[in-house]
Amino acid sequence: MKLIMLGAPGAGKGTQAQILSDRYGIPTISTGAIIRGAIKNETPTGKMAKAYIDKGELVPDEVVIGIIKERLSESDCQSGFILDGFPRTIPQAEALDSLGIEIDKVLDIEVDDDLIITRLSGRRECSKCGATYHVANNPSKAGDKCERCASPLVTRADDNPETIKSRLDIYHSQTEPLIEYYKNKGNLAVAQGEGSLEATTDAIIKVLEG
Repeated sequence: MKLIMLGAPGAGKGTQAQILSDRYGIPTISTGAIIRGAIKNETPTGKMAKAYIDKGELVPDEVVIGIIKERLSESDCQSGFILDGFPRTIPQAEALDSLGIEIDKVLDIEVDDDLIITRLSGRRECSKCGATYHVANNPSKAGDKCERCASPLVTRADDNPETIKSRLDIYHSQTEPLIEYYKNKGNLAVAQGEGSLEATTDAIIKVLEG
């Protein structure tokens, strides 16, 4: 299965993508994790991306598309993949189409903005492997450390209320149009994401598998 995850920041895309990755045995390609890795390693691309992310803005298309193209060419993506955080704009979607990559399903997880702001304030991320948790909805079994690699969990710098609101504004203006874009292509699936983690997973499996 070749799947794209859509939804506002904090809708639960990363958590649900990992669940689906385990279920279907395909890798999750998280654009955010790749970019944050470049920032942490202070690569030229990472330094460019950091200036945009610190302001709550999107990383330019040409940077993101280059990263994605390289990743999808790797061997573990040949049987399918889950794209989490890409595409975020119509031009990115068109660029993905131009690569000749056929997407089976585009999953839109719908969550109200006010709930998203509450959720993001409790989000935590592994400082090493990038695994995501939430203090209330999806806590790490290892407390304040990652249950996968035991590295410390941190709060992302872009999870403060002002930046969250800025990111939501950007989502509604630039990313939300993708819902109509993929609806017109006939491969859009919509799941409500305002319930529990398990309820959201059940809703997603239902729309993906019928």
